Formats: sequence, C-alpha cells, structure tokens
Amino acid sequence: MASIAPIYNSSSVFKSKNSGNNEASLLHCNRFKASKTRLKPPMAALTVSPPKRETDPKKRVVITGMGVVSVFGNDVNTFYEKLLEGQSGITLIDKFDASTFTVRFAGQIRNFSSVGYIDGKNDRRLDDCWRYCLVAGRKALDDANLGHQVLQTIDRTRIGVLVGSGMGGLTTFSNGVEALIQKGFKKITPFFIPYTITNMGSALLAIDVGLMGPNYSISTACATANYCFYAAANHIRRGEADIMVVGGTEAAVNPTGVGGFIACRALSQRNHEPHKASRPWDQDRDGFVIGEGAGVLIMESLEHASRRGANIVAEYLGGAITCDAHHMTDPRKDGLGISSCITKCLEHAGVSPEEVNYVNCHATSTLAGDLAEVIAIKKIFKDTSEMKMNGTKSMIGHGLGAAGGMEAIACIKAITTGWLHPTINQDILEPEVDIDTVPNVKKQHEVNVAISNSFGFGGHNSVVAFAPFNP
Repeated sequence: MASIAPIYNSSSVFKSKNSGNNEASLLHCNRFKASKTRLKPPMAALTVSPPKRETDPKKRVVITGMGVVSVFGNDVNTFYEKLLEGQSGITLIDKFDASTFTVRFAGQIRNFSSVGYIDGKNDRRLDDCWRYCLVAGRKALDDANLGHQVLQTIDRTRIGVLVGSGMGGLTTFSNGVEALIQKGFKKITPFFIPYTITNMGSALLAIDVGLMGPNYSISTACATANYCFYAAANHIRRGEADIMVVGGTEAAVNPTGVGGFIACRALSQRNHEPHKASRPWDQDRDGFVIGEGAGVLIMESLEHASRRGANIVAEYLGGAITCDAHHMTDPRKDGLGISSCITKCLEHAGVSPEEVNYVNCHATSTLAGDLAEVIAIKKIFKDTSEMKMNGTKSMIGHGLGAAGGMEAIACIKAITTGWLHPTINQDILEPEVDIDTVPNVKKQHEVNVAISNSFGFGGHNSVVAFAPFNP
C-alpha cells in the first residue's frame, strides 16, 4: 500500500553544506531588490466565509415520516423510549437451534406482526427481510400522512423507493440451497430468486402502494442505509423525485448469518451475559452482536412538504461516502477513510465542525473499529468538550444493512425530544476515548447538528447529517 509522502520545508530540502554563504547571498539579493522596487502595501488577511446550507425549497430535504421494526417493536416512540431507558434487547437465540454454535445470542426480533400491512398468504411466503421492509415502509408512509387515499391525489411517478439490504433474503437463499442439495433442483421454490435478491424490498414496497419513481437498492454491507439516504436526497435535489421512501432492512439472525459471522471471528462470545455483550469503547469488548430489523425515513423536498402541509420533524443537511481502500474487513487504524468522509459530509451539508454537537457512532463493539472511529472524530472536531456521542448498537445489536436506518431514527428522535439515549455497558473505557459517550444513563442535550456514521465490510464509509428544521 502506498504511503503518504511527508511534507518538507523547502529551505531544508535545498540547503547546501555552504548554507551560511547561501543565506548571505540571498540577503544581499533581497536588499538589492528592495532598493530598486517600491514596497507593496501588506495584503489584507484572507477571510474564510462560513459554509452555506442549501436554501432552495426545491433542494432542501426534510424528514416527514419514520417507520421502524426492531427488537423493541414496530413503534418509533416505543423504540426510542426503550433506548432512553437503557434497556438491552440482546437475548439468547430461539429462532433456530443454536445450541451447537459458539455464539448463541443476538438482537433477535420476537413476536413480530405484519397484520394490517401484509396479507396472510404473502406473509407466509416472504423472507423476514422483506416483511420488515414492508411494515417499516408502510408505517413511515402513514407517519407522513401518505396513506392510500392521499397517495391517490399525488403524482406517484415522482415518489421513489430506495431501501437497501446488506444480505438480502438470506433465509430464502439458505432454504433454497438446502432444498437443492437434499432433494434436487425441482424442489427449489419459484420464489427462491425473487425473494433472495437485494432489490426486492424496494420493489415490493413500490408494488404494494403504487410508487413509480426511482426504485432500486444499494448494498454496501453495514453502510447500506446511509448510502441510501445520500442517494435518495440527491434524487430530490436533482429534481427527479419529490418524495423518497428510504432506509435499510435486514434479517440475518439465522444459521447462515450467525455461522458466517462466527467464521469471520467478528462476533462477541459472551454467551453467559448476552445483555452485556455489546459494549462499544469498553476495554472488555470482544466483538459485535448480530441484530436485525428495518428503519425507513420519508425524505421530501421542502417545497413539496410545505405545499401538502406535511409535519416536518427534521432536516437532512447532507452526506458523503468514501472507501478505505485498505482491507476487506479491518478499518484503517489511522481513521483516514472515516475522517475524510466526515469532512466531505460537512462540506456537502454546509456545516462547520463547530456546529456539530452530537455523533451517533457506528460503534459496533469491535476492538479495531471502535478506536478507528474515535481517532477520526478527534481529527475533525478539535474541541469536543460540548460534544456527545453514543452507540445505539449497545442495546439493539448490529442490524447490518438496517443499522443506519434505525440509527437515523435515533438521531432524529434525539433532535425532537432533546434527550440522548445512553451507551450501555460502559464500565472501563479505553483511555483514548475522552469524548462523552453518554455512559449508561440518558442525558438531556439540545442537538444543533447531528451526524450519523455507518461503515461496512469492504471499507465502505458513509456519514449523514441531520438538524432541527428551521423554516
């Protein structure tokens, strides 16, 4: 890997052994020039204008609805109340027999209900990944007052869907392969391919409610949802859509998903204390906890939201995406890919570092990842005395492609409620972590600008910025 060349002072590079004679000669030359030329008045100090946020109502992107499926249920307010209480949703797995696995716990969703959103026949066929997507997406639309009757009055060719997934229909895929091996290809369900591919969540949601605008998915591992927010907002700013239904969905708590991450040596093995396993920045952390769910936002141009009288809960200011170009699974130790992503996000959002006072961190509870993120944050934000950062995954686990969606909702709820949820299991922090992590107990905090970080295998980095809406 190429290294970054150090910056040298030109005088040290070109100084010879006779430096004293050279300096005298230069001094003589400068005196000669001064005697022959008129002295110029000193230049005025360069002033750096503060960054400018978007002001065009057609390009300002606001949040008008939110929908979630989580270990704490399918209601956004309940989801955030549980986070504020510092409740852990990490439990022993009972979705399949994990007794022989070296990791036997997860942020598993229990008692999920799609009643009122998916008919019984389709509900039985669908992979959980798409069930979560449909319910979270429909709930977000309802929250934005974009139910069936209202949608009939709106140009639906200008409403798009962009819900990504890191793994897609993993249970469907696993069952199909099992059927092939055990019974032959004739026993593979006709839904094997459609319910496995990662674009199906966006497609099914659009089919369900008749949305004909931009429609696709993005899959960048655990950075997926933030990539979707960034892309969706750009569709609105380019005038290609008025509304985007956007977020992430994942359902990888199954033998293939858990077994695969065990093979990567990425998971915590704290089987005796599942609720204490996810502990970002704590010296006793030993890996992340796999989770699942969906988080969906309704992103809308300010002009369109104002015209229909929508309730605006927050504003999306901007985002950025970068690549570490370093390793498949390990982050750069210097945090360069992350710090450059934060810098680009702030530039895109028209925000100065001093305006940011809350970071919802990726904070997966891995040994290398947690510290790389903190190093990057401290590179960009020189004064962190008023800053707070927290780790949502300490309570719900790592939702992979859905993580950024659920964490965006946590960010926006922090903005609207004035309360930050704690990072639980903070017992002995790493010495490098000298920023307030909101340890173990919620804190009241007026958010000025929040950024939400998501990073994924492959070195994918994504950062998005949200703020209170000010007309």
